[in-house]
Amino acid sequence: MTKKVREMGITIGMLPVGKKNCITDVQGVQVGHVTLDESLNEDGTYACTGVTAILPHGGNLFQQKVTGASYVLNGFGKTTGLVQVNELGVIESPIMLTNTFGVPAVTQGTLQYMLETNKEIGDSTGTINLVVGECNDSYLNSIRACPVTPNHAVEAIHNASEDVAEEGAVGAGKGMICFGYKGGIGSSSRIVTIENEEKINYTVGCMVLSNFGHSSEFLTEHYNVPAQSNTVLSPTDGSIIIVLATDAPLSSRQLTRVIKRCGIGLGRTGSHYSHGSGDIVIGFTTARLISHSTDQFLETRQQLREDHPIMNQLFTAAAEVTEEAILNSLSQAQTTTGRNGHVVEAYKFKN
Repeated sequence: MTKKVREMGITIGMLPVGKKNCITDVQGVQVGHVTLDESLNEDGTYACTGVTAILPHGGNLFQQKVTGASYVLNGFGKTTGLVQVNELGVIESPIMLTNTFGVPAVTQGTLQYMLETNKEIGDSTGTINLVVGECNDSYLNSIRACPVTPNHAVEAIHNASEDVAEEGAVGAGKGMICFGYKGGIGSSSRIVTIENEEKINYTVGCMVLSNFGHSSEFLTEHYNVPAQSNTVLSPTDGSIIIVLATDAPLSSRQLTRVIKRCGIGLGRTGSHYSHGSGDIVIGFTTARLISHSTDQFLETRQQLREDHPIMNQLFTAAAEVTEEAILNSLSQAQTTTGRNGHVVEAYKFKN
């Protein structure tokens, strides 16, 4: 049975962990997966891939948007929607993850879902901005066969729940490789606290799609885990998509400041943001829902003061959850066989 690294005695950082140690500790956030693991042809063509959907809340995301932001650590990636996210500071759709060549199908499926649930899009109101992130899983997955379909995106959205999310070689993470070992989906959370007349807690959650790094880069001595011989090298420099959620009241600009610190957690594991690595962070806060339609020309928002010590706690939390989520993507993954009989071994952490 796979375990999170914390269950193996590896403690990352100092901040307290949420009840589920998962991005779904942020109230309302939901995660759903669809995993493809099947032979497509006798010639070795194999589907070893999938789709992961992260929903900022369980309501109508187009009608009730959330404050969002993104940050590019290294731009070797094929994401959709981030230009508008950074221009307007909102996210109005599920955040979808898949493989590189699955982006068009997942975008189409997500669009179909949003059009079905919002009849006014493109008719009596404007269009919709869809957010899709990707990593290259072509060592294990027959990526040219494009096995991901629009229906898989819709299914992943329907599968989303507030339960503890599955991690490892599931959903979009099915065919991913991290530090030469089996990677994929990982998650973690932290609680930050303001101590005043009444104790106020905020939650920070993270989910990663890990697909980066050479085994020689993994800082095993930092975690007191055994160095292991590498079984396979990633065919490219790889990538990682980091999704950070919080319920702290932040503006889009403040959120950008927080998600930049996710790069610290990524670097602590050994990554140096390789030339061909798409290292991208997407963040949102559920503190305030933004109505699509209103008759008001002014709006009032609450946000944290920039110079309050809680901001430093949020920066720390962003680094800690990213680092631990990456380790969980390794510890939760299982040895996987994919196209042409390629095998990627799971990393053997100490129990």
